Amino acid sequence: MSRALASDPRERNQFRRLLLRWYDREQRKLPWRGQTDPYRILVSEIMLQQTRVAVVEERYMTFLQQFATAARLARAREQTVLAAWSGLGYYRRARALHAAAKKIACNGGFPRTVEELLELPGVGRYTAAAVASIAFGVPAAVVDGNVKRVLGRILGRELAEQQCWAKAGELLDRRQPGDFNQAMMELGAMICVPGGEPLCSACPVASLCVSRGATPQRRPSPRRKAVLHYALARKDGSVLLRQRPAEGALMPGMWELPECRARSQEPLLRLRHSITTTDYTVLVFPANGRCKSGGRWVPLQRVERMALTGLARKILRKAGILRIE
Repeated sequence: MSRALASDPRERNQFRRLLLRWYDREQRKLPWRGQTDPYRILVSEIMLQQTRVAVVEERYMTFLQQFATAARLARAREQTVLAAWSGLGYYRRARALHAAAKKIACNGGFPRTVEELLELPGVGRYTAAAVASIAFGVPAAVVDGNVKRVLGRILGRELAEQQCWAKAGELLDRRQPGDFNQAMMELGAMICVPGGEPLCSACPVASLCVSRGATPQRRPSPRRKAVLHYALARKDGSVLLRQRPAEGALMPGMWELPECRARSQEPLLRLRHSITTTDYTVLVFPANGRCKSGGRWVPLQRVERMALTGLARKILRKAGILRIE
């Protein structure tokens, strides 16, 4: 933020006024916008961690139709919750949300302060502040990647983590903390975008910003490439699946197709799949007894209710075993 904005209350008030006016006019129509139910806000915030908004838009209402309240989610089996989460990735979030719902149900009510929210499994400083400010009007600032970028460009330099939280707190509109927090995140997502070309001509607070115009871009790290081989086995209206080890570090307890060795024959299916820093080429072959591990025959009518990995769901949809959602 500029020197005046950092020190002059009138400049900060102008920033708040301009930003909130823009947000009222230009905010995206998202299914969780305008919510005051803390459970629904918590679900959206957990889903939005490390998942694109477009993907969450598709899954948010479907999840809430199945688990309309924290109490209903608390009563569900873990495998049922994981199945409903399938496709959103990072399944530890689903397990944490499930555990949080159980704690809320056990306590007999939803926590209302940042400190109480931080006691919930899987809830960190950002999520606690987001839920408290949006649901209950608690004057707590949020800092995510979008907010960090906005603050850094307004100030004209990168900020350390604690500096970001301090500056966000200084700017926060304490009368409308929920709207202000969402406006800061929206500004970073839609206008003060990543990369070298922020949309400064459309920015409501450009007159208060030091870094107007293009900014230097960091060269992205090269992505890894890898090949995965799976076997697709079907018989008597069932498909062969295997469950990942419950003690495993990656997607424990989730169901997937059995892996197989590379083959010279043409695969049944070929598809692409990306996870974090790796792009995978996935080859699916007909099973011929050379799978690396055993599994379980699952009736096709039960497959959609299984806690499948995102890749398994993608393969089975392409194979026509699951309907396209």
